[in-house]
Amino acid sequence: MSELEVIDESIYDHPKYYDLVFGADCAAEIKFITGCAAKHGSGKTNRMFEPACGTGRLLYALAKKDYEIGGLDLNAKAVDFCNARFRKHDRPEPAFVADMADFKVKRRYDIAFNTINSFRHLGTEKAARDHLNCMGEAVRVGGLYLLGVHLTPTDVPPSETESWSARRGHLAINTHMWTNSRDKKSRIERFGIRFDVHSPSRSFRIVDELVLRSYTPKQMDALIASSQCWEVVETYDFAYDLDEPIEVDSTTEDVVYVMRRKKKT
Repeated sequence: MSELEVIDESIYDHPKYYDLVFGADCAAEIKFITGCAAKHGSGKTNRMFEPACGTGRLLYALAKKDYEIGGLDLNAKAVDFCNARFRKHDRPEPAFVADMADFKVKRRYDIAFNTINSFRHLGTEKAARDHLNCMGEAVRVGGLYLLGVHLTPTDVPPSETESWSARRGHLAINTHMWTNSRDKKSRIERFGIRFDVHSPSRSFRIVDELVLRSYTPKQMDALIASSQCWEVVETYDFAYDLDEPIEVDSTTEDVVYVMRRKKKT
């Protein structure tokens, strides 16, 4: 087999492929989100919001369940892809382009969610805290924010590689992600990621680097506490099993923090 053509571009600028690569767990995520609403929420859950919504795969699945939804993303191509999906099915366009550390919504939501580590794109402590404060303004008191984060464990070696595949019709994508560098002092981790894209007419590779802020369990606890508007009510791993909450410790990596919006003190 000849070597694949290599394209050095952001994976976020290829929403069609991104949507397929990260769409495998959609049903499990939707079940988890709605399950959290029933188990940990207060009052009725009618409105849901997703910062860093990407291509809107979760928003569309929730819209089909008759939730009123909204979302934002920094990447205009992803937002266009998301809204086009809704237009195609004669539904209102839910997404807008914005920075998840600096935005406002017109009406507050009952539940918000950010499940696949997008939060770590915020590169500074201030940006992360601003995000939690913005989310505190976007979610009503008593509402929930489900925040998925890949933590850096302190007592065991962190995971270094991950690979998975996805297929839709004649389109297949093999994804590989690996660690390029970790800087504990600056708390910046760099990860290589590639999509090997195969269709009947073409095969090629998209190569990108993700630059993410790292969090140990203690650093994440301190950040949440500093926001003054969120309290953690439960934690789960990425298996999304509502019957199996986890206790976060120095060996934990994958966590979904279920946080409740409290009144600011």
